[in-house]
Amino acid sequence: MTYTDLPLVNACLNGTSTVLLLLGWKFIRAGNREAHAKTMCGALLTSTLFLCCYLYYHFQMQRMQGAAHTRFVNPEWFRPIYLTILVTHLIGAVAIVPLVLMTVSRAVKENFPAHKTIARWTLPIWLYVSVTGVVIYLLLYQVFPQVKTSVQ
Repeated sequence: MTYTDLPLVNACLNGTSTVLLLLGWKFIRAGNREAHAKTMCGALLTSTLFLCCYLYYHFQMQRMQGAAHTRFVNPEWFRPIYLTILVTHLIGAVAIVPLVLMTVSRAVKENFPAHKTIARWTLPIWLYVSVTGVVIYLLLYQVFPQVKTSVQ
């Protein structure tokens, strides 16, 4: 496996996080705290693995190809839509890190009222980031594969 395989790995990690987040939400709604805690720990683990792989991939892209990202160029008519998805995804990705840390911290401290209050914000943002991560992968590498040049 090389760094060029990581976009697919990252999409799979994001998809796994999405499933675990939804299961965790289902479990807590059903009152099953133990299953909720386990699935949310799984979501945290897969999201952390994603972040490590994502950063490694982009560092390698910069080192090997002279650009840290793949530009979405074609089709030109879809580029504004893609960029809108990407920008909202990136804003959510930046916001989700401290939100997850606060949410997990409150759960670990067993401050469940505060945990529940922030989790109501954390869950939808985390889900959005996970789902749009998969969408971005599909758009960039499957639906509209972008031609790679050494520097874009």
